[in-house]
Amino acid sequence: MTTASTKVLQNETVHGMPNPKEAILKHFGQFIEVSDELKAELIKRVSLISFSAGEMIIDAHRVCARSYYILEGLTRTYFMKDGKEVIEYFSSNSEWANSPRSWRTGKPDIYYVDAIEDTTAISIEARDMGYLFDTFSELDRYGRLSMATLLDHLIERIMSFRFTTAREKYDHFKQTYPNIYHRIPLGMVASYLGITQETLSRIRRRD
Repeated sequence: MTTASTKVLQNETVHGMPNPKEAILKHFGQFIEVSDELKAELIKRVSLISFSAGEMIIDAHRVCARSYYILEGLTRTYFMKDGKEVIEYFSSNSEWANSPRSWRTGKPDIYYVDAIEDTTAISIEARDMGYLFDTFSELDRYGRLSMATLLDHLIERIMSFRFTTAREKYDHFKQTYPNIYHRIPLGMVASYLGITQETLSRIRRRD
């Protein structure tokens, strides 16, 4: 397993990706008007980090002290039950990857996050985000609106259980992740759907 590589955020593009500084400011700008003061403080507190495919990003046994805004790549969020991985959701470009309750409370939680593909992200520490929220009142609006993304993930997860057949669950999965479902390994998709890999293989052969 390769150790994550961290860099101070720079202006240049990385591996053909958009300028990382512009990317994080654009993300916040979708929700709020980002003042020059906030821009300066935000850029000072974020860094660029890379993970290799298969590398653990967040360990359930430790506090999730950082959140990761994905520029390029793919991650999964999961927990362990009876010795098996149960996948809750996947995150890709322009989405955050973290353990939400651990990030909020400063205590370990049940969730692991690891990289399915080589992944590059912008990282920010919980204490730095806390400082920004305490200092810039406009971030309250950002917090409320950005939480909708997590809520959407959880609603989609709940909805997926309401589909009675494996075929319906898989069709709903493809609608939920139209841009990345074909990049996710078969076993992980089966775990997410709560069906066997053999059943999923039969369904995909009929596509």
